[in-house]
Amino acid sequence: MIVRERPSGIRLFLAMRGSILAQIKWTLAANIALAILVTWSHGRLLDYKLQVSALPFSLIGLPLAIFLGFRNNACYDRYWEARKLWGDILLRGRTLARQVLTLIDAPVEAPVEAPADPIVVASADSSVDALQCRMVRRMAAFAHALKHQLRGTPPGTEVSDWLDADEAQAIGAVSNTPSGLMLRMARDLQACRQQGRIDPVLMASIDATLSGLTASAASCERIKNSPLPFPYTLLLHRTAHLYCFLLPFGLVDSMGLLTPLVVGIVAYTFFGLDAVGDEIEEPFGLRANDLPLDAICRTLEIDLLQALGDPEVPPPLQPVDYCLM
Repeated sequence: MIVRERPSGIRLFLAMRGSILAQIKWTLAANIALAILVTWSHGRLLDYKLQVSALPFSLIGLPLAIFLGFRNNACYDRYWEARKLWGDILLRGRTLARQVLTLIDAPVEAPVEAPADPIVVASADSSVDALQCRMVRRMAAFAHALKHQLRGTPPGTEVSDWLDADEAQAIGAVSNTPSGLMLRMARDLQACRQQGRIDPVLMASIDATLSGLTASAASCERIKNSPLPFPYTLLLHRTAHLYCFLLPFGLVDSMGLLTPLVVGIVAYTFFGLDAVGDEIEEPFGLRANDLPLDAICRTLEIDLLQALGDPEVPPPLQPVDYCLM
């Protein structure tokens, strides 16, 4: 995701970091080169003068701009829904850590002598047992597993580093890793109920959090696996390119030497809108305008480790060349 302040003045026209120009520069250059050639030949092909008026381009240009806007709105709806879902995962991850650490009681042990001062209690860090720690750390593994599943990338050690060795080996054989991790969460919660470590009413609240995480993951999968209809995207893509590459023939008689400039501005707008729609249609990728899933996962890692009282907390990710991944 591009993270930078909006340039002002002349810098607005010279800014390249975060611009869509890098994606369309060769197509735009070819379009402008054709406009220069048409201007130089004054619309002649050998000895034949191509007579094209500007009227067809006026009739097609406005609907094309409207439909490109509709498509970009649909793509942005997908992008914004994906961001809200990951915000929900972040919220529920923090909630799960709080619930696990406060609603699940410590294991029943042999009674010990009460402290002399009843006000002195055990610290939060010392009260966290292995099962609670495992459930909290598994939440970080869930976020990383979902990120890699949506991006179609191998998880590497980002998932296994948060799991026990046996669990990491077992979860590697599961086709849907996030779902498998949530199932293991539920089994640990069931073990707590069987051991009498949690009241069934409180258990239902933690189970609701797990269900919300599963629902958010499934919604992200829906966005990933249901792109916009390809014929609709292809039609707009072809129409935009045909319009821009034929535009010089309709403008050369009226615009003269200004034809390449006008064509360049129109082509930059249409090609840019088309390219922006392509980028935000799939919000989970690794391109500059996709969601910063690495940064979101790091934020969740920090919150979970601080909840566990771990002194070794990694720093938040920072943008590199205005790009936050």
